[in-house]
Amino acid sequence: MLFRRTPDLRPKSFGGRALGNDGKAIHRQKRGWMWNQFFLLEEYTGSDYQYVGKLHSDQDKGDGSLKYILSGDGAGTLFIIDEKTGDIHATRRIDREEKAFYTLRAQAINRRTLRPVEPESEFVIKIHDINDNEPTFPEEIYTASVPEMSVVGTSVVQVTATDADDPSYGNSARIIYSILQGQPYFSVEPETGIIRTALPNMNRENREQYQVVIQAKDMGGQMGGLSGTTTVNITLTDVNDNPPRFPQSTIHLHIPESSPVGTAIGSVKATDADTGKNAEVEYRIIDGDGTDMFDIVTQKDTQEGIITVRKPLDYETRRLYTLKVEAENTHVDPRFYYLGPFKDTTIVKISVEDVDEPPVFSRSSYLFEVHEDIELGTIIGTVMARDPDSASSPIRFSLDRHTDLDRIFNIHSGNGSIYTSKPLDREISQWHNLSVIAAEINNPKDTTRVPVYVRILDVNDNAPQFAVFYDTFVCENARAGQLIQTISAVDKDDPLGGQKFFFSLAAVNPNFTVQDNEDNTARILTRRNGFSRHEISTYLLPVVISDNDYPIQSSTGTLTIRVCACDSRGNMQSCSAEALLLPAGLSTGALVAILLCIIILLVIVVLFAALKRQRKKEPLILSKEDIRDNIVSYNDEGGGEEDTQAFDIGTLRNPAAIEDKKLRRDIIPETLFVPRRTPSAPDNTDVRDFINQRLKEHDTDPSAPPYDSLATYAYEGNDSIAESLSSLESGTTEGDQNYDYLREWGPRFNKLAEMYGGGESDKDTS
Repeated sequence: MLFRRTPDLRPKSFGGRALGNDGKAIHRQKRGWMWNQFFLLEEYTGSDYQYVGKLHSDQDKGDGSLKYILSGDGAGTLFIIDEKTGDIHATRRIDREEKAFYTLRAQAINRRTLRPVEPESEFVIKIHDINDNEPTFPEEIYTASVPEMSVVGTSVVQVTATDADDPSYGNSARIIYSILQGQPYFSVEPETGIIRTALPNMNRENREQYQVVIQAKDMGGQMGGLSGTTTVNITLTDVNDNPPRFPQSTIHLHIPESSPVGTAIGSVKATDADTGKNAEVEYRIIDGDGTDMFDIVTQKDTQEGIITVRKPLDYETRRLYTLKVEAENTHVDPRFYYLGPFKDTTIVKISVEDVDEPPVFSRSSYLFEVHEDIELGTIIGTVMARDPDSASSPIRFSLDRHTDLDRIFNIHSGNGSIYTSKPLDREISQWHNLSVIAAEINNPKDTTRVPVYVRILDVNDNAPQFAVFYDTFVCENARAGQLIQTISAVDKDDPLGGQKFFFSLAAVNPNFTVQDNEDNTARILTRRNGFSRHEISTYLLPVVISDNDYPIQSSTGTLTIRVCACDSRGNMQSCSAEALLLPAGLSTGALVAILLCIIILLVIVVLFAALKRQRKKEPLILSKEDIRDNIVSYNDEGGGEEDTQAFDIGTLRNPAAIEDKKLRRDIIPETLFVPRRTPSAPDNTDVRDFINQRLKEHDTDPSAPPYDSLATYAYEGNDSIAESLSSLESGTTEGDQNYDYLREWGPRFNKLAEMYGGGESDKDTS
């Protein structure tokens, strides 16, 4: 391969002055190079080193006195130079995409003196490009979208490939785009790589996803160019180009007549091939005979129309309703008006089903008014109820006793008449709130309640009385006509015209009189001058109080009027008549002190007498002849069963027991007596004799106090002379058993004599 030299082949002269080693100025001589820039082909595949070019200095005489030196990018490794001839070679293959050019420096020196004969010069080795790189895309897979029904030529996405070759040299980096897969739906611009739609009215509802393969080829798309591909996944996005459609022209629904207001009957749904907001539908009832009975609500998440009950239903009134329901898109695209109205209608028929309904009262509540003096059993009102079903079952009425705990009222179960069972009293309760229950006889579990309000009307059955208790007094120095008390009255009744009371005296009184103020109050006045506590300390004044209703009720209230001493202004000082008898010099405090002293003295005397009486002892029995039942009655109850130290009752439990005499620990004897040993009683001693003997011993013992435990014995006495009548011990008894003596005991033992008499003993029979 031949290399051309650069066009500038003129010898180059180097100006300027330089100093040598000896300090003398060196005159730079003219130099002539055979080159300025070398070109090297990349990707050389030959077996020898690739020749780059030759360096030659004008000072070179060809005698080998000069030496060429190379430095810079790749000098000595990638590029080597023949130091004698100046030939430059590349030692290995070079890739322009790694490095496009290399900058080197060349110098010629004297081989003997090693001094440069030429100044160092810089040159460039530029790598010529070859088409060794195919176009590449930054993404292996692209994702793009375009609205459906787009016009032809609508831009979808642009893809761009890059080529590592030199774009300024040849066509190695000139890329042309083409579509390998995706026709006839899409196309690509060859120069720009913009993908566009190629078919009109592509419908998402028919096909939503497309895969397009784009090829990028260098060398301007010519033969021998390198290429690369990428995949573009294109999605058609939705537009509102489909109106909603009901799948059925008529829809049938059913609902029980007992369904409350707001109950969901069912749903209707119009299908829309679009998605998202383009498929949103609004439902409404536009016609029909049930527009006032039903509502429809749009369910946003499911895009359904929920039909609900608006008013109560009645199977007996109407059994079938017809509705015309419309579904319309809420977001309409004006571009697609030509496709028709974006709404649809359907007919909904609703059948009302019969259920066994509870009774229905003629009113939502009842109010009855009755006077409190009506007789028992009087009907105060009647409630009415009917069965709304076509069967019209009979109704049974009852009272909720929780609303009539006192059972003042009762109701006729058949006709609903409410009557009184106890007397009424408006003054106790003016209102009664009852609850009446109605149930079908055939279906008693299904009931209905209605409130019944009973108002008790007033009857004048209470007489007026004093409003309060009056503490009235009259001064001793009172004059005739003086006001001593103003009285008023109250009445439990409540007449329509209001209360009106009249006051008068039951009889003419010479001391006092009453004056009616005609405002439900009256004044008590004196009729004479002067009163005396010493003569009469209290006056009783009967006052008659009457009302103005029919029948007139009246009562007599008695005023207690005390006579009191007053000062000149009429202020009460004292009302006690005994105060006149007290000495003039003693005050109230002195009298109280005297009384306290007397009481204290009396208490001291009583305590002294009680202590003295407690110390006094009395004998248990006053005389031997005075034998009474109270021998066991003592003020001291003793120590009880636990007090075993008081005395030993072992003798009483077993007369044969030896009495162990111990000193009494509950008393301090005045004189210590030598204990006497009491002989033990024989086994056949009678209990009465034993007790009398012991009583005599204790009576003569002055150190023994009278304890009640003397009368507590556990000993039951000697055995019966008849011995045991049981046959339990007959097996252990030796000898024959003879029960003939039972006949001698009288008629009460005849039965036993017949059973045991004359027979063999148990021992013999066993």
